[in-house]
Amino acid sequence: MSEGKRHRLSIFPLAGALLFPRAHLPLHLFEPRYRALITDALARDRRIGMIQPRESDDRRPALYDVGCVGRIAQFEALDDGRFNIVLEGLTRFRILSELDVTTPFRQVQASFDEYDDLTDPEPLSSVLRADLERESRRFADSRGYQLDWDAVSRLDDEALVNGIAQIAPFDAAAKQALLEARTIVDRADLIVQFLLFFRLRDGDDDDATMQ
Repeated sequence: MSEGKRHRLSIFPLAGALLFPRAHLPLHLFEPRYRALITDALARDRRIGMIQPRESDDRRPALYDVGCVGRIAQFEALDDGRFNIVLEGLTRFRILSELDVTTPFRQVQASFDEYDDLTDPEPLSSVLRADLERESRRFADSRGYQLDWDAVSRLDDEALVNGIAQIAPFDAAAKQALLEARTIVDRADLIVQFLLFFRLRDGDDDDATMQ
């Protein structure tokens, strides 16, 4: 993934599915075009680009500009041709152009240069970490979610932030903002704001204050 180059990348558009560098994303693929995508990736370098489509009912929807490259770390080929895979996030990318291809799956020219995803992220401040854990717990309690909070508290900052971003029931635009956040600190701050907004919107304003 050298800098300053355009990279040809096969993509999997999927709304609400976020992949982050060093995170993992399990997927079940059953559509013929995406089974072809996985077969092709396994024969090459095992890389595909996860990206969200913009809201559209089209079979070929417009795409957001930024996604994340994933490497197929695990895969299971089922008897009926479907795949179960686990993607390991490598680095975010920006689409430069879409290619005119004959494959059933879409391909793009992408740049990997915009984000510094290959270095360890800076840690969260103790205040931001506490805000994130508190608002996550309040949000989960308001929705009746049951979580092992002792296990959550033991996660490192990156795993906690990206795990919440992946599973929180935010809309596609909010999820995209989290993906495009420049740093883990920026992403954590956005998550706190989103969690607080949704909690207040749902009428649960007990002890809530704007951050």
